[in-house]
Amino acid sequence: MRDIRIAAVQFEHHNGDKAANLQRIRELAHQAVEQGAEIVSFHECCIPAYTFVQSFSKEELIELAEPVPNGPSTQELMQISKEVGVPILAGLFEVDQGEVYNTYICVDGTELLARFRKLHAFVNSHLSSGDEYVVFDVRGCRCGILICYDNNLVENVRMTAMLGADIIFMPHVTCCLPSVMPGRGLVDPKLWHNRDRDPVRLRQEFQGPKGKGWLMRWLPARAYDNGVYVVFTNPVGMDDEEVKPGLSMILDPFGEIIAECTKLGDDIAIALCTEEKLGQAGGRRYIRARRPELYGKLVEPSETPSVTEPGWELKPSS
Repeated sequence: MRDIRIAAVQFEHHNGDKAANLQRIRELAHQAVEQGAEIVSFHECCIPAYTFVQSFSKEELIELAEPVPNGPSTQELMQISKEVGVPILAGLFEVDQGEVYNTYICVDGTELLARFRKLHAFVNSHLSSGDEYVVFDVRGCRCGILICYDNNLVENVRMTAMLGADIIFMPHVTCCLPSVMPGRGLVDPKLWHNRDRDPVRLRQEFQGPKGKGWLMRWLPARAYDNGVYVVFTNPVGMDDEEVKPGLSMILDPFGEIIAECTKLGDDIAIALCTEEKLGQAGGRRYIRARRPELYGKLVEPSETPSVTEPGWELKPSS
């Protein structure tokens, strides 16, 4: 790869308001490029929003979803990319032959460089899961994509790295969710709405075990173990009835945070990702030291079907 400046951008999305969300993507993309970004990335399903579809019927999901690349949202994203002159990555619900996917795309002007369908879709029972990894070239860099839950399975990150990705984009809608883990749970929406008058208590929630504390249990390991750059994006503010903490960040192949969003609101983190760290990273040595002949159990077919389930209770789909 070449040295490149990448932006991880966070914003508060609005349920089902694609026009408003795309306008905010446009504004923040312009700001990121003005600050030197050469690639700009946003969070999972940032175009339509995400959590509010939990109870949607299949018909409602299809109505919200769009084809890629010919749908209006992809075409608008291409127009934004053309305006700012850099590739943009963003998420939406995609409809294809009657199936709906949680999809993340990379566009560079009028060209669709990558389309990735979430491998472990779960927020609505009518969503279909993708069945392939995506590794692609963008502006002289070899990149991969894994969406939210996909990154909880270490095999997915390892496979994406082994397929050649030096940079993995990890769009999320996560943190501040119910959990049996100590200290985790929801954030009171009153703290978000009162953030200007009392920022300290909200910042404590975001930086504690409900937010960054949980991320630091596993996110640096994905970068370190595989010797890759990780671009983590996440919404901030109200996501349906829940508060999300943002915390968008970029980690280097040593698992160190090299740029992060700290505002209690829309924000941009930009980091210079350099080629030299890839060769120095321990994760690259570990991959070369692998002994696949010992790992047969990893690829044995399971006796039970694969089940993707969160650690919190979903609203039933209709």
